[in-house]
Amino acid sequence: MLKKIPIGQLRIGMYLHKLDVTWINHPFWRSAFRISLQSEIDDLISSGVTEVTIDTKKGLDVVREVKASPPPPAPVPKAPRKVEITEELEQAARICTKAKREVELMFHQARMGKALDGNQAMALVSEISSSVTRNPSALISLARLKNKDDYTYMHSVAVCGLMIALAMQLGMSEEDVRYCGLAGLLHDIGKMDIPMTVINKPGSLTEKEFEAIKRHPETGHALLSASHHIHPIVLDVCLHHHEKIDGTGYPHQFSADQISLYARMGAICDVYDAITSDRAYRRGWHPADALRKMTEWTSDHLDAGVFQAFVKSLGIYPIGSLVRLESGRLAVVVDKNQSSLLKPKVKVFFSTKSNARILPEVIDLSQPGSTDKVVAIEDPIEWNFPDFNQLWSDGVPYL
Repeated sequence: MLKKIPIGQLRIGMYLHKLDVTWINHPFWRSAFRISLQSEIDDLISSGVTEVTIDTKKGLDVVREVKASPPPPAPVPKAPRKVEITEELEQAARICTKAKREVELMFHQARMGKALDGNQAMALVSEISSSVTRNPSALISLARLKNKDDYTYMHSVAVCGLMIALAMQLGMSEEDVRYCGLAGLLHDIGKMDIPMTVINKPGSLTEKEFEAIKRHPETGHALLSASHHIHPIVLDVCLHHHEKIDGTGYPHQFSADQISLYARMGAICDVYDAITSDRAYRRGWHPADALRKMTEWTSDHLDAGVFQAFVKSLGIYPIGSLVRLESGRLAVVVDKNQSSLLKPKVKVFFSTKSNARILPEVIDLSQPGSTDKVVAIEDPIEWNFPDFNQLWSDGVPYL
């Protein structure tokens, strides 16, 4: 049953059938949908909408006003305190282990035809978000060290963390940060329909196999559209994270402004984790090299402005980068300095002058007394340090 009501009576759970204004005068890309957030009501009020038409068959009806005592104010949750990466690594490792299991279960349930529950998935996103808030480098860096056989699941966890860090860097609201994280977690859910033998194939894909891979955004979008509590941001990123600025992406060949900010974010986070991860058919790129290569892609594939924010969120020398210092020592980056991205915190452990290991020492290159500086990026594979990842992760296992 259709019913016209004043905007003041609109509440969460109602189905909005029609807005009595033209699309250009309201903040939504559609005019018929279920109200699921108070912010949607607030946006309508702030845009000047005074009346709306609801469908009581598809959503809640108007309730008779009952006078009641106002509820006590809800306690304001404390923001997670900032910590050093060494303090967060162990907690981040536990979250990664749990997240891999839960994402693997989500994919399994999707294969069985079960609808996903966005609220349930959001609980995992909240844990990841808390870790990223305490120290963005810990979880993101650990997730990059995924086993190639677990790539599909841990890739979702890594992109979730990267999306959260990027959304924070862009100054988004806490609510949008969470939805960006959920979008990262579920962006590849359509791959549940692709055989793992194809996803992890060590050789080149056949044309038929590549076409199957290219269908995963639409498959995922259809699955999420039929699921519960899935926000439009999540649907958008799932469907459009493979679009490119020059219009050569898929599935819709969107270009430039046709691609939303959230999908542009998803594309950058997806690409970074993909090229820095070991796969069945190739080794991952060094993090700093990956950023340097991605810079070249901002002319046609990736959004340049969003990519700049992405680099700031990671640091010019991401955690785990092997660098050569002016002193001739090799060091691994163990943390970034937000105020001075060119001067990270590093752990020196090797002398190129004597060609020998030296006693590891952590140095903050941004400190006034530091006389050393980064002069080059090195490839850990060429140096063949078997314990390289343990140098920056303190040997924290998570898989």
